[in-house]
Amino acid sequence: MGVVTNEDPVKLAVIVASVRPERVGPVVADWFLGRVAETPGFAATTLDLRDFDLPVDLRSSAAGEKFAAAIDAADAFVVVTPEYNHGYPASLKTALDSVKYEWRGKPIGFVSYGGMAGGLRATEQLRQVVAELHMVSVRTSVGFHRVKKAFDAHGRTTDAVALDASATMLEQVRWWATAARAIRVEHPYPG
Repeated sequence: MGVVTNEDPVKLAVIVASVRPERVGPVVADWFLGRVAETPGFAATTLDLRDFDLPVDLRSSAAGEKFAAAIDAADAFVVVTPEYNHGYPASLKTALDSVKYEWRGKPIGFVSYGGMAGGLRATEQLRQVVAELHMVSVRTSVGFHRVKKAFDAHGRTTDAVALDASATMLEQVRWWATAARAIRVEHPYPG
């Protein structure tokens, strides 16, 4: 593998957390990926948790190894998550717990959605979990209140707050990812 420079795009993995049938997550994720495509300096991939059969008992598996390799390959993450019963989905907790060292020293942002709270309670819980995984959660997040009314039939939104917040969040993610990538060359993350 060649030397990575700060001019290289940040490898951003967008994680779709919901695995439920008839989920809204892909609509929100597609909108966010459109925002990423409009922002220079990123090379984005999608990690849909529905595509990984991660064992809930966290035993070693081919799916877990594939997921860990995808996490290792990324410089940064944005999780697109619903809020279920004032928290985040079990599929996301399993994904976070399935990987250990590959998360460390990397930034993460959140795009949440739900009812009146817009998924913000899930985001606040996730900040505690990712800190324990040695990740840096960026301060700005995006939340869609009453998500089924937030997007039109083509997956577009006119939510000015979400548009502004997504731009700020991406700049914060890029800053942390670039800084972490630069120091990792000389000094791997301790721990």
